[in-house]
Amino acid sequence: MITLTTDRLLLRPPAQEDIDPLLEMNTDPEVMRYIGDGSLGPVDRESTAAIVSRAREGWARNGFGMLSVITRDGGKYAGWVTLAVPRFLPQILPAVEIGWRFRRGFWGRGYATEAAAPLLDFAFAEAELDRVVSIRHPDNHRSGRVMEKLGLRFAEEAVVPAHGTRVLVDAITREEYAATKG
Repeated sequence: MITLTTDRLLLRPPAQEDIDPLLEMNTDPEVMRYIGDGSLGPVDRESTAAIVSRAREGWARNGFGMLSVITRDGGKYAGWVTLAVPRFLPQILPAVEIGWRFRRGFWGRGYATEAAAPLLDFAFAEAELDRVVSIRHPDNHRSGRVMEKLGLRFAEEAVVPAHGTRVLVDAITREEYAATKG
């Protein structure tokens, strides 16, 4: 597992102390509005603790995964960023998705872009991925702006088989990413 820092954020492996703020985030209807079919995430401490455990195991198995985003001024859990295989959308596999989720009190501060940028660097430089995708609900314009700032561009439209939700898939290749850094 890795730790990354930005001017305002610390990105570190998920830890036990993340369980309560993660549970709060996953049970906030506004946060979950565009996630999956819009239903709330895990609604108890035990299932939320399992997310933290699986995230740590994912790093060991894949060499990439979820990082908790902590503010450097105050040490508050703001949310997470991740590199994950989007098994819920088989039509685009094989693929690795970059994604993020933030507690509502941390929206509108540029944290998603600030946290995702070094993880995207890691995806190409360290994990040696050839392509990274990001998936969003068509009405989630905030995430669309983050994707655009990261250099991802529309690749295709898809439907999630489990619940029939239409999603947009943006993508960037290693070569395209290198050109933006050029």
